[in-house]
Amino acid sequence: MIEKTLFGKLPDGKEIFLFSLKNEAGTEVRIINYGAIVKNLFITNKNGRIEDVVLGYNSLEEYVNDNSFFGAIVGRYGNRIAKGKFNLDGKEYSLVINNEKNHLHGGKKGFYKVAWCAEPFVKEPGASLKLSYLSKDGEEGYPGTVSITVIYTLTEENDLVINYEAKTDKPTILNPTHHSYFNLTGDLSKSILDHELKISADKFTVVDSERVSTGEIADVKNTPMDFTSPHAIGLNIKEDYEPLKNASGYDCNFVINNYDCKVKKAASVYDSSSGRLLEVFTDQPGLQFYSGNFLEGIKGKGGITYKARTGFCLEAQHFPDSPNRPEFPSTVLRPEEIYKQTTIYKFSIK
Repeated sequence: MIEKTLFGKLPDGKEIFLFSLKNEAGTEVRIINYGAIVKNLFITNKNGRIEDVVLGYNSLEEYVNDNSFFGAIVGRYGNRIAKGKFNLDGKEYSLVINNEKNHLHGGKKGFYKVAWCAEPFVKEPGASLKLSYLSKDGEEGYPGTVSITVIYTLTEENDLVINYEAKTDKPTILNPTHHSYFNLTGDLSKSILDHELKISADKFTVVDSERVSTGEIADVKNTPMDFTSPHAIGLNIKEDYEPLKNASGYDCNFVINNYDCKVKKAASVYDSSSGRLLEVFTDQPGLQFYSGNFLEGIKGKGGITYKARTGFCLEAQHFPDSPNRPEFPSTVLRPEEIYKQTTIYKFSIK
């Protein structure tokens, strides 16, 4: 089932719509074609109660003014690029600086503060919404005109599948990702620190005081970064531990084990109070785990004022600052190539 309703109008008068995808289990995802944002995700708990498990806002105006990337597709480049500069084929490019001295998540508008074209459709394996955007040459400082499509599909098995595809007319870099903040309790005022997290990663990429990659890849073993066995998110948060210090908690890229460009399970999160289990599958080499450290005071849905660590993000991606780190997997996209990515958020009751 797919429903379409008017959500609001942008300052230039452009209409933004809300699309509701539903399955027979009662699961529902609501997406707006501004920023390709997942506004709501209604999932059943162990007692049969259906609740929203993603943070966000009530109105379009709030999303337009948002600085936390709630539910959006970010890009062209998810995460940070040091000093907003990179070299490609012997030429230096300068990007918009929007995070202290660095470039973050595609710039001041990127993919997340623009209107996308939307096309809803139903076919196997479920209800889908195709969103398309044309990012012009020079936008936010990036070379090449990039055409990107993102297809959200809600299956009958309660999988939210995100398929990306993109092309460019000039060599460029591309690393989009999805930025929902999840809270599996269904109560968006509650902490996520008791959620049990497992990440299939023996290593992580080290960052400096500005949260930009140093190029070092370190072992998680015997550190607060070790989620190879499931445990509560809050168990080992040590804000005096250097990799966590500057972000006041987790905001780290984990190196997925045995990366081979194929879709595989990268992480799982379980909330015992609701019985909800979230499993993340992706074909990307990295997974950014953010523990929602800077949510304090943001007014969200239903009049709730969010607190720090009331939502977490698991962003499938290539590594931060890869364009300046040739030792990292490449994010270069050339005209003869097609960019593809698949990430799946799978929900169940445990």
